[in-house]
Amino acid sequence: RMIKIGILGAAGYTGGELIRLLVNHPEAEIVFANSESNAGNLVADVHEGLLGDTDLRFTDAMPFDEVDVVFFCFGHGKSEQFLQEHTIPAHVKIIDLAQDFRIAAPTHDYVYGLPEIHKAQIQQCQHLANPGCFATCIQLGLLPLAKAGLLTHDVAVNAITGSTGAGQKPVGTTHFSWRTDNMSIYKVFTHQHLHEIRQSLTELQGSLDASIDFIPYRGDFARGIFCTEVVKFDGAEGTSTNPTAEQLADMYRTFYADAAFTHYVDKALDLKQVVNTNKALVHIDKFGNKAVITCIIDNLLKGAVGQAVQNMNLMFGLDEKAGLGLKANAF
Repeated sequence: RMIKIGILGAAGYTGGELIRLLVNHPEAEIVFANSESNAGNLVADVHEGLLGDTDLRFTDAMPFDEVDVVFFCFGHGKSEQFLQEHTIPAHVKIIDLAQDFRIAAPTHDYVYGLPEIHKAQIQQCQHLANPGCFATCIQLGLLPLAKAGLLTHDVAVNAITGSTGAGQKPVGTTHFSWRTDNMSIYKVFTHQHLHEIRQSLTELQGSLDASIDFIPYRGDFARGIFCTEVVKFDGAEGTSTNPTAEQLADMYRTFYADAAFTHYVDKALDLKQVVNTNKALVHIDKFGNKAVITCIIDNLLKGAVGQAVQNMNLMFGLDEKAGLGLKANAF
């Protein structure tokens, strides 16, 4: 039986990418793609990359009783508000791409959907909070070290993201003439994804006194995140508190051995290796008592809807990779 799907906020970048994945998913059927401002219009007239792929039209209707799962492709803060104003049947699963339910709280039952650490919980959950794009990339670079209890010093994080991370509605820092041939930083040390990053690292390490000093950059490209992280170790090299380069590489290989899309790579990374895919690639280098971790993802796929479809597959007992056989640009 096909999974029946509803999409809310379907006219934005994440909505378009989600439809692109689902129209090619072997076990999924889109029942409705909701957008009040575009109701009646062809989806492919807004998401022109779908020309020839679907005759689906946007609708202002929300027939929740006809679907198995609803994707929330809202801006942050709108999911919680929507649920206060609308009733979704209890049997319908929810996958929320906003940040509203990513932090665990007694007031909700949403599972944080990072498959590399929560696969079993995702397979059992009814409501899922999909991780943020920066958060996914930064965590995947640090999780093995947290599991080993090695995040004892402040971590320096620099990550650059493509313009699609800012959404489809044009603003001053996304239009072409400003963004091209340009770089800038924003939300220094205060980015909203830091909360979910600390939550996961603390979960694995048991406690986290170190700060995550995160500087986000706006890149002059459309999609992808390139992240570097600097971690400091204590003690003599080769001990449990200061592993060798080989020990660190083995730690990462082991941690991600069963991950469907996250892979440890033995050489320096290039962003094009993951753009248009659901992959995350991780590499680590050792310099004295410090390590530099590099992690790369596509912000719209592994950073958003690719991971959301991966989570949907797990929630419905499907092959984790179903509908996600996307290939990177080779050059």
